[in-house]
Amino acid sequence: MPRSKTPAPAADPRAEWLQLDRQLCFALYSSSLAMTRIYKPLLAPLGLTYPQYLVMLVLWEADGPSVSQLGQRLSLDSGTLTPLLKRLETLGHLERRRARDDERRVDIFLTPQGRQLRNQALDIPAQLACASACELDEVFALTERLQRLRQQLNRAADAAA
Repeated sequence: MPRSKTPAPAADPRAEWLQLDRQLCFALYSSSLAMTRIYKPLLAPLGLTYPQYLVMLVLWEADGPSVSQLGQRLSLDSGTLTPLLKRLETLGHLERRRARDDERRVDIFLTPQGRQLRNQALDIPAQLACASACELDEVFALTERLQRLRQQLNRAADAAA
C-alpha cells in the first residue's frame, strides 16, 4: 500500500531565535568577560581587581556610605562585599567604622591613600574607550542604554517573583 506523502511541518520561525549569536544574554555575558579582561591590565598599576575598582568608584563619588548602601549600589550581597572591603582596608584604601547613631550599621570611608588612588585612575575611562574603538560619548550612550535595560529587566523579574 503506497504511503501518502504529507508535507513536512513548517519550521517554527521562533527556532532561529534559539541560536547562540541571537541571544542578548550571551552577548552581555561574553561582553562582560571581555570587559573584565581589558580592565585587568588597566587596573594592575593601581593594585586593584575589577570588583575592588567598582567599590572605589562608588566611594570616589560619595564617601561614607553604609555597607548596605554600597551593596545596593553595586548589586552585591554582604557575603560578597565584606571580603572586598576587608581587602581594600588591608591595602590602606578605606576604613570601616560603626555608625555612632546605630551600631548595627557599618559605614565606609576613604583614607587619604584611597582618595589619592582616584588621581591614578583618571585615565582609565579614556583607555577603555580606546580599547573599545569608541569615543567617550559613545561609551556613555551605550552605558545609559544598558542601565535602562537593566532597570526594565529588574522590573520584569520583580513582577514575575
